[in-house]
Amino acid sequence: MIKVPRGTQDILPEQSYKWQTVETIIRDTCNVYQYKEIRTPIFEHTELFTRGVGDTTDIVQKEMYTFEDRGNRSLTLRPEGTASTVRAYVEHKLFGQPDQPVKLYYMGPMFRYERQQAGRYRQFVQFGIEAIGSADPAVDAEVIALAMDVYKKAGLKDLKLVLNSLGDAASRNAHKEALVAHFAPRINEFCGDCQQRLEKNPLRILDCKRDRDHELMATAPKLTDYLNEESAAYFDRVKAYLDALEIPYELDPNLVRGLDYYNHTAFEIMSTASGFGAITTLAGGGRYNGLVEELGGPSSPGIGFAMSIERLLLALEAEKVELEDTSASDAYIIALGDTPKMEAMRLVKQLRDAGISAEMDYADRKLKAQMKSADRKKAAYVFILGEDELASQTVQIKHMATGEQQLVAIPEAVTYLQKHKEESR
Repeated sequence: MIKVPRGTQDILPEQSYKWQTVETIIRDTCNVYQYKEIRTPIFEHTELFTRGVGDTTDIVQKEMYTFEDRGNRSLTLRPEGTASTVRAYVEHKLFGQPDQPVKLYYMGPMFRYERQQAGRYRQFVQFGIEAIGSADPAVDAEVIALAMDVYKKAGLKDLKLVLNSLGDAASRNAHKEALVAHFAPRINEFCGDCQQRLEKNPLRILDCKRDRDHELMATAPKLTDYLNEESAAYFDRVKAYLDALEIPYELDPNLVRGLDYYNHTAFEIMSTASGFGAITTLAGGGRYNGLVEELGGPSSPGIGFAMSIERLLLALEAEKVELEDTSASDAYIIALGDTPKMEAMRLVKQLRDAGISAEMDYADRKLKAQMKSADRKKAAYVFILGEDELASQTVQIKHMATGEQQLVAIPEAVTYLQKHKEESR
C-alpha cells in the first residue's frame, strides 16, 4: 500500500470543513481591510529565495526542496510567500500603480524539509499579507491588526502579541559589531551554524534553537539599545498606533525572526492556551524595507506577515472552539421504488437549481436505512416519495428537528422548503 509522503497529510471531509471555515474568515477579513488576492507559482527560480530570504537562513541552507528541470535550471518549491509576492510586485510593475501601498494577500501550500512536529509539516498551508509601497508606521499597525482580527473572528482568545524593532541598516550595523564582540571569545561553545553566522549574520545567533539556553544569550547586547534616533522614533509611532487601536503587546528585545530581509518592526503572535504545546508561535512578520530593491525594483518599503493554517486549527482545538459545519444537507430525498426514484432525481435537481443543498439515496435501500442516512447527513428536511405519493403527485415532507410531517404537492415542494428555510432564519 502506498502511503502519504512523510511530512504531508490528507485532509478528509470531517476536517476539510474546518479549513473552509477559517479560509472564509480570512478572505472576508482581507476584503474588509481591502487586501486583494495574489496567486504565485508553487515553484520559483532558486535565486529568488537565496537573494530574497537570505543565504544564511536555515530555510535556504537546510530546508528548501530544490531541483533541476530538464533545461538544467535550478528551481525551488516555495518555502514562504513574501519573496514570490515581491517578485511579482517588481515583475508586473505594481509600484507604478497610483495608490500605494499595494495591499496583497495569498493563501496556499509552502514546502520546507524539516522534522515534522505538531502543526508543522513539510507541505503546509500559509496565509500571508504584504503591504508594499509605504514606510508609514500606521501600515505596520494595520497589518498587525488584520492578523489579530483573523484569530479573534475564528474564536481564539488566548493570544499574545510580541513586538520588537530591528532598526534600520545603521542601527543593525552598530548592533552587529557589539554582537561579534560579545560572542567571538566563546563562539567555539556554540553550534556549527552559530559559528558560521558570527561574521555573516550574528543577529541570527539570537534565534538559535540549540543554543538558546547558553549563558551568553541572556547577556547579549540588545538591539533596542542601538537604535538610532530615527529608528527609535519609528518604533514609538508603531506602538502609539497599536495603543490607539487598543491592541495590547509585549516587548521582546530578543525577537529577531528567522529571515534576513526583516528590519524595523518585527512581531509574533503566540497562543497562550493551556496544553497548546512548547512551540507557541502562530504567526510572525515584520517590515522588509530594501527587499524590493534587492529583487530589482525601485525603493518600495514593505511589511507583511504569514500564519500557518494548521497551527490556527490546533489553537482552536486547544481552546475547544467548535467551528460550524455548514455542509449539512437541507433536504434528503427518499425514493421507494424505481418509478419514484425517477421523480426524486428531478426533484433533487430542482432543489439544487434553487440553491438548496439536497441529497438522495443511490443504493436502493429500505426506508429505515435511508432515514438513518438522512440523519447522518444532518438533513433538515426529508422528502419521501413512494408509489402512493407519485400517484397523487404529492411528497411527504418531514421536518427532522420537530418531527412534523406534511403532504405537499410535488410542484410546490421547492417553494415550500424555501419558505420554511426563510422563516427559520
